[in-house]
Amino acid sequence: MILSESRGGALHGTYRVERATSVSGEIRPPGDKSVSHRAVIFGSIASGKTEITGFLDSADCERTLPGFLSMGVRAERLSPHHLILESPGLRNLTEPPDILDFGNSGTAVRLMTGLLSGVLGFRVLTGDASLRARPMRRVTEPLSRMGATIDGRNAGSLLPLAVRGGPLCPIEYDNHHRSAQVKSAILLAGLSANGPTTVLEPLQTRDHTERLLPRFGGRVEIGQNRVTVWPSELFGTEISVPGDISSAAFFIAMALLVPGSRLLLSNVGLNPTRTAFLEILSLMGARIGLSPDPAGTGSEPFGTLDVSFGTLKGVSVPLAMIPSAIDEIPILAVLAAFAEGTTEIRGAGELRVKESDRIAAMVAALRTVGVGVEEYPDGLAVFGEGPDRRLRGGRIDSRHDHRIAMAMAVLATRLPPGDSLVITGTDFVETSFPGFPSLFNSVAHP
Repeated sequence: MILSESRGGALHGTYRVERATSVSGEIRPPGDKSVSHRAVIFGSIASGKTEITGFLDSADCERTLPGFLSMGVRAERLSPHHLILESPGLRNLTEPPDILDFGNSGTAVRLMTGLLSGVLGFRVLTGDASLRARPMRRVTEPLSRMGATIDGRNAGSLLPLAVRGGPLCPIEYDNHHRSAQVKSAILLAGLSANGPTTVLEPLQTRDHTERLLPRFGGRVEIGQNRVTVWPSELFGTEISVPGDISSAAFFIAMALLVPGSRLLLSNVGLNPTRTAFLEILSLMGARIGLSPDPAGTGSEPFGTLDVSFGTLKGVSVPLAMIPSAIDEIPILAVLAAFAEGTTEIRGAGELRVKESDRIAAMVAALRTVGVGVEEYPDGLAVFGEGPDRRLRGGRIDSRHDHRIAMAMAVLATRLPPGDSLVITGTDFVETSFPGFPSLFNSVAHP
């Protein structure tokens, strides 16, 4: 067993990871987290019945549903990944009897803040200690411009937030944060505005919201660097959630790093606003075959990836690719350690306000195992030494960040024989990837 896991305790879970000699097999990554959140949100405000298959039953996504159940939505769970929602519609959601707790999910709380701003009634939204420290003004400020009544700690910039839903006015907003969560919060508020609401994007962010809304009957217009939504009544439909490319990224990286490896990944979401990671890997010389599935011609395309070990080269990541690859930066930094030459990642300041400060966390973790790295305010440079570089084991703190934990688990497969890496704070991997250790061990061979 390459990865052994201990759950709970004062360290909130640990992984011990050792060297792998090869990676092989065929896997299907878990459902896309971003699409799963939105499928539940849209299905819960769409009148009638919505059936969702491929749902990600992670801790984050499971936080979205209970809030709607407390506001009058009914749900039938046919399996962990298959559910049916029955909703009275957006304007008929009731006031919940208690606070809405979104745990560690920034996507859920930000999108729900926008949505509930236009729904009559009073709601209080909060989360765990990590989420209560993350910035909310980027959402509350444009919503206030639309007429939303929102209050919270530090003048509405931190959770908990109290939202008094009511009439909203349309706005045109420049998404200078380059955040899909901000864009989506404004577009969801726009469903209840009294005219068209537009979000301008200098660099396009992931577009799951504007792809899915028309499936439910929403009126959306997509132009060059702009998205407009009209007040719309939504109706239930069927949604199939593809595999999450951000989760697949860890297994793609393993196959690229471990000599002699070949791995097939099926049902991987190939939304063009999420595939910048694959484009960056292509620039680095990665050997990845891509076969789009003919069935993936709806709102979310998907397909199969065929990944083999190969030599990578260092690159300067184009700034235009950063917003669409923001979640993959930690595992990209791991890959960069084994590339030939330096990889520079800039324009990624958003990583400072994720579940952890991911720039600082990755710099510290990489230095612990002997990788040379330089930290910038908005990114980092990783000094690669090729596929045969030497590492050392040790102990690193994931800072309770699921992506840091999984990225460093992948790196540990290249440790010297007999060495190991201990990663603490790994219970939080459940927020995005339940079953990660077992899937990891199914393809990584001692």
